Amino acid sequence: MEWHLILLLIFGSLVILMATGLPIAFCFLLICLGGMYVFFGLNGLEQLIVSISASLATFVLLPIPLFILMGEVMFHSGIAPILINSLDKWLGQLHGRLALLAVGAGTLFSTLTGTSLASVAMLGSVLVPEMERKGYKKTMILGPILGSGGLAMMIPPSGLAVLLAAIAEVSVGKVLIAIIVPGLLMATIYTVYIIGRCKLQPWLAPAYHVPPTTLHDRIMDTMKYVLPQGTVVFLVIGVIFLGVTTPSEAAATGALGTIILAFCYKRMNWEILRRAISGTIKVNGMIFLIIGGATAFSQILAYSGATAGLSEVATSLHVRPVFIIVAMQVVLVFLGCFMDPVCIMMVTVPMFFPVIESLGFNPVWFCVIMLVNLEMAVISPPFGLSLFVLKGLATPDTKIEDVYRASLPFMGLNVLAMALVIIFPELALWLPGQMR
Repeated sequence: MEWHLILLLIFGSLVILMATGLPIAFCFLLICLGGMYVFFGLNGLEQLIVSISASLATFVLLPIPLFILMGEVMFHSGIAPILINSLDKWLGQLHGRLALLAVGAGTLFSTLTGTSLASVAMLGSVLVPEMERKGYKKTMILGPILGSGGLAMMIPPSGLAVLLAAIAEVSVGKVLIAIIVPGLLMATIYTVYIIGRCKLQPWLAPAYHVPPTTLHDRIMDTMKYVLPQGTVVFLVIGVIFLGVTTPSEAAATGALGTIILAFCYKRMNWEILRRAISGTIKVNGMIFLIIGGATAFSQILAYSGATAGLSEVATSLHVRPVFIIVAMQVVLVFLGCFMDPVCIMMVTVPMFFPVIESLGFNPVWFCVIMLVNLEMAVISPPFGLSLFVLKGLATPDTKIEDVYRASLPFMGLNVLAMALVIIFPELALWLPGQMR
């Protein structure tokens, strides 16, 4: 059977299984196990099982549960409000100050949570009621929180970045370092957009009186609540960049630092630690099933000849290779409207990365571009997961259509950031190039 017919059969079966409501990881496993047995018999099935086992029993995946633990400790210990309060004292009378606070806090939380849904939940629970009281319009309430919450994918520790690097078989450390500059670029673009729009349309974020605070109070709060978090950031990012530890070891030091930080703020007890560990185990179990399914999917595509066929088609096209990159991003944007980022990775990574390598592109650079695109998936109407999280936290008069409209400008800003990384690859590659 021709490879393109096999590919059509695989995806057709996958769509049917997903329509039944079966978890996506099980859909992939069933498709791949059945496919390997049909096409290659028991030998192929045995080889597939060995490959899945080898892909899970690796030290490279250790950062994933540890980064999840960092986010769970951050969420359950309730550190978020004190960090937001510390940042708030520095903003003064800026246009759209609470929306800017969402961007600043979202960037800060990204260094501790590693998951966008947790970041959106924390920002929404703390800021939405206050923004409503100050008369902010829904566009300027919901949009900045959605955009800023997604920065957790783009600033280490990012569990999704580790997962993408593991599935694509790319250096985890380089991907984690490579997303720093694009992540900060996205935060800067959000800030410029909010300030500019609030100046042009001041009714979106009405000005209000802000009680003055002394410089001494601001500095003391920053030293007490913000700088200690900088230590945790260094324990994750700095030690990787300096070549002191591997990403797995850095994840362990970061998780330990987060727990110690919560204890120091007297926001940690055994019940909170139990809930954090329990949540980590549940999420990590799901992720490992997903990795197993993705490995199986990669194996059957390789064995069936689909991977080689797609690479051959891509390299034979008489177009500039960058247009193939753009076409891939269009596919990802479309899938993001209906699927969550992990599902998108499972479907596309086994097909895209062989093509990327055959075209001679840097896989770390493509990982960064893909992560920016996947960040859009969680805020893409109609089924972006962050949309529903924020809808649940908003006031009862907030309609899902309001959340959809608020997300669109930030999707456009993400497209701008993605275009800049495509045009200027050094935005993603310069910092990894400085690693020791």
